[in-house]
Amino acid sequence: MPYTIPPMPGIRFDHIAIGVPRMADASAVLVGVLGGTPHHGGRVAAYRFGQWQFQGGGRLEILEPAGGDGFLHRFLRARGPGIHHVTFQVPSLREACDRARARGYDIVGYDDSDPGWRQAFLHPKQALGIVVQFAESHGRSDEGTLRRWQAPPGPPDPPPPVRILGLRMRVRSAGRARTQWEEVLRGEGIETADGTLVYRWPDSPLCLVVELDPARDEGPVAIEIETERPVGLSDGPHPVLGATFVRRDRRSGPGPGEEISLPR
Repeated sequence: MPYTIPPMPGIRFDHIAIGVPRMADASAVLVGVLGGTPHHGGRVAAYRFGQWQFQGGGRLEILEPAGGDGFLHRFLRARGPGIHHVTFQVPSLREACDRARARGYDIVGYDDSDPGWRQAFLHPKQALGIVVQFAESHGRSDEGTLRRWQAPPGPPDPPPPVRILGLRMRVRSAGRARTQWEEVLRGEGIETADGTLVYRWPDSPLCLVVELDPARDEGPVAIEIETERPVGLSDGPHPVLGATFVRRDRRSGPGPGEEISLPR
């Protein structure tokens, strides 16, 4: 059933970010298997990043560690490659942080020093097992550099792009899921017959599908895709991206669909 809090205009589920040791290894999968197109990228002190776009506008971001021992080095040592965070564009960083604090969240990494790109984060220990980034963007000062980014070369003659539908997660508490995705991030939610929660944002092609299981660890389960062409099937996380992909037909609803993992 629909929830009572309406979505807030301007909040956008922007992209899903994946941490890997080497971005160059990811291009073969993102381009050669999923059919993605390089969108933009760049480097900051602690990491390099690049984004690939897919049918319908959904984007995946790849993070590669750089420099000394930083957060991404620690993430990869502890977990290996995999989904690191989700990014939400918000109209006001301060208001988004205030909504989170009012509901018991601690804000980490608050940085409003660049008027073109203000950001803050929810820690995964509080945010249902995943880093959540709030970003208020008014045109970054390095926008031209980001667009001129040279992506790692991908295979020639890539297949047609898949559609990235969004992220499937697992949580222990429906109440906490509603607080985070509905009250803080103002997603438009429905609850399916089996208790799965589905959140959408009007300005985004991506959605969140939230499974409820009080007995299992919280966090990302899979990236959901839609495609009419064959994609190689196997079990478990992909060895390069560390993420599991599931194919789902949107017409069939938010069921778990057919589990796939991309060719090795």
